[in-house]
Amino acid sequence: MAVNSVKTRIEKLKKVINHHRYLYHVLDKQEISEAALDSLKHELYKLERDNPEYVTPDSPTQRVGGAPLDKFRKINHTVRQWSFEDVFSEEEAMEFDARVKRMLSKEVSAMSRFNLDIEYVCELKIDGFKIVLTYEKGFLKTAATRGDGLMGEDVTQNVKTIESIPLRLEESVDIVAEGEIWLSKREFEKLNAAQEKKGEPLYANPRNVAAGSIRQLNPKIAASRKLDSFIYDIASLEKKEGGVSFSLTDNEGNSSKTNSPFFFPGTQIKELELLKELGFKVNKNYKLCKNINEVIAFWKHWQNKKEKEDYWIDGIVIKVNKKDWQNRLGYTGKAPRFAVAFKFPAEQVTTIVENIFTQVGRTGALTPVAMLKPVSVASTTVSRATLHNEEEIKRLGLKIGDTVIIQKAGDVIPEVVKVLPELRTGKEKEFKMPDRCPVCGGKLGQEKGSPIIRCLNNECSVKNRRQLHYFASKKAFNIEGLGPKIIDALADNGLVADAADLFDLKEGDLEPLERFGEKSAGNIVKSIASKKEIELDRFIIALGILNVGERTAVDLARKFGSFDKLKDASLDELESVENIGEVVAKSIYDWFRENNNKKLLTRLLERVKVKPPKKIFSSKLSGKTFVITGALEALSREAAKEMIRDLGGKAAESVSKKTDFLVAGDNPGSKHDKAKKLGVKILTEKEFLELITNVKVQP
Repeated sequence: MAVNSVKTRIEKLKKVINHHRYLYHVLDKQEISEAALDSLKHELYKLERDNPEYVTPDSPTQRVGGAPLDKFRKINHTVRQWSFEDVFSEEEAMEFDARVKRMLSKEVSAMSRFNLDIEYVCELKIDGFKIVLTYEKGFLKTAATRGDGLMGEDVTQNVKTIESIPLRLEESVDIVAEGEIWLSKREFEKLNAAQEKKGEPLYANPRNVAAGSIRQLNPKIAASRKLDSFIYDIASLEKKEGGVSFSLTDNEGNSSKTNSPFFFPGTQIKELELLKELGFKVNKNYKLCKNINEVIAFWKHWQNKKEKEDYWIDGIVIKVNKKDWQNRLGYTGKAPRFAVAFKFPAEQVTTIVENIFTQVGRTGALTPVAMLKPVSVASTTVSRATLHNEEEIKRLGLKIGDTVIIQKAGDVIPEVVKVLPELRTGKEKEFKMPDRCPVCGGKLGQEKGSPIIRCLNNECSVKNRRQLHYFASKKAFNIEGLGPKIIDALADNGLVADAADLFDLKEGDLEPLERFGEKSAGNIVKSIASKKEIELDRFIIALGILNVGERTAVDLARKFGSFDKLKDASLDELESVENIGEVVAKSIYDWFRENNNKKLLTRLLERVKVKPPKKIFSSKLSGKTFVITGALEALSREAAKEMIRDLGGKAAESVSKKTDFLVAGDNPGSKHDKAKKLGVKILTEKEFLELITNVKVQP
């Protein structure tokens, strides 16, 4: 990036980040997700790190928080409040470990950094609202917000309504303790249910509710919210005995008095234990790790487990365990050197749209795809995102060169959810859909009332190739080992022209091809042969009929019972099928009467046996609609959907008011949140398996 471009980008990032930080930290409002804001801050941090000449005192990287509100009395913090630097990947965590060792090796001259045995304490990073508690002689004196790090707001009366925060400690100490105030998922759902009942806007996230509750002038509001807390750090501590005040720590963190059982801790683990002894609520899910590899394992463990807790977790905090080493490492101008926040992979991040191209699908649909500046999101590096159609580009107001927020959840294809026009440079370009098919040059058409533009050429090579991919996919014939790359190799070498050709392949056809040995060729041929019998609904899916998805295929199979009855069905008979309207019915009717499709069907049915659908006994699943989200352990999503259909249920892709059950695996994503808002019953994988094993299916 050119020098002027770097400087301009830094200035624009600072302006945008400061705007959103002010909304979030001062006004308790939110226009973009925390993950997206983190992504912007991370980009700024890296640009300033690589170009230190552009670092200025007003940069968001040089401060802790926004200015406090004027509603409450101001409090000067006796101990400055810091923010943690964020890391987002295993590589960045390893860099932190190397940096700690490098700095300590200078401080501890007798030891090589390679021999330093660094222990870390890992604590869960609660997505809540930071609070600073000051006690004198064991009694709560003040509770303050973090504010700008030097000055906060006095919210003592509201904090006193939180039962987990002690009004008097077990020891007569002067202490400044730091922690997090949070709202449970259960209480958040209750609040939103009440908002919905009143016809008022739903709360965006529990962190803002917690912050808003603490900043209410009337303590009764805070009391009604049932807030909770976790305390995790001691900023300062003095012991009072016999009217004499003295500090209980030296450079090694040891007590200067041996007669009292009370002592200042020399390690982070001991500090957490002391906080519990004093009467504070401490999150129990912390761990002492012997090295950075154990830290990464802890991070991965909680990345998968975070949804099981009743509070929101957005990462872990890594702290050097030895207090003496924390003191030696010290602080930068804005953050401790001995600790970082290790964030979970973001499902929303910011990046730049470098170009837009159109992709042709199996039905001829043209989909605009954004080529992105590569960015890590949800544990994967993403370089492209779907833009769906031309109308979506217009709705977003997207131009080539824009900075955008992209979103990815689980296995879902990344998509652009928001454009940040305030970061434009003036060099952005408008995008226009092509006038002809970008592959074959054929004519394009658009159905009335539909945003989808399609290639009308039935001989379009990409359409045919994508149809072959779809035919062999998990949803259809589920031919193991026959992925898109292998199908492309077969087609490129003239071995297959349509789906029927797949069933004529012999080992000798594949072995001469590059990457195909005798064993792999044999495995693929066996895999294809094992799929020569297929259920009717899967066969319908495999045909790739326009507007016919999994649910429609199941409805058709159950209605007609055999493939012959389906292909000979009239328009009226097709329209009488549940959930099938005029457009879908005509699409099915026309497909079976097109000459090329007739020829393909004749050849396929000579090679494949289509089995009738399984007979369904009355069961708890009959007529019930299920949606599956997250990763299942005992079975695949496709297997779970098949079980649901076999037992008379319906497997849908999106959550709505008509959904009866959401089956939630690990890392469930946005469907889980929507199901909660709509009051849909949520089943764990175990509960789902128990439900389906209580019914029988005819073999």
